[in-house]
Amino acid sequence: MQNHHNNTALLVMDVQNGIVSRFAEDGKVLLPFQKAVEAARRHTIPVIFVRVAFREGYPEISSRNKSFSAIFGLGGITVSDIATQIHESVQPQQNEPVVTKLRVSAFVGSDLDVILRSLQIDTLILSGIATSGVVLSTLREAADRDFTLTVLSDACFDADPEVHRVLIEKVFPRQADVLTVDAWIDTLD
Repeated sequence: MQNHHNNTALLVMDVQNGIVSRFAEDGKVLLPFQKAVEAARRHTIPVIFVRVAFREGYPEISSRNKSFSAIFGLGGITVSDIATQIHESVQPQQNEPVVTKLRVSAFVGSDLDVILRSLQIDTLILSGIATSGVVLSTLREAADRDFTLTVLSDACFDADPEVHRVLIEKVFPRQADVLTVDAWIDTLD
């Protein structure tokens, strides 16, 4: 039984300062993320952090992209800005990759796929903000790429609780196991 975690990675997605401050002022929201990261490290499951960030001048942002073109006006989300750094509650360790993506899905514009193949990962544990954003887009794409998937239901968060509920209860279970962080940890021990 010991070996089955070897091909598993925990993705911690968009838990970055600018997004946490928008969605999760209440620090309690981040406790399940912290718990998941600690459990993964304890069981030597790789933890991969995903963030969204752009170059100076935002050449990657298309004016046709409804959600991203709005960012243009806001500014402050280049790779070096405070807003794009991983939140201190889940601070990456030295050996844990921080992957920078350019769209909603963790796969778009990032080298996530290269890292997963290099580590021979075939199973992904998904956590992130927001449920209807990065978690939904990454789950769909990962399922289409034939990854085995688990979504950590309480390490996902959305500004709209009803959207979160429908995704967690009705949409995600078609393509993933949906577990609380505690239930997932029980499967590891």
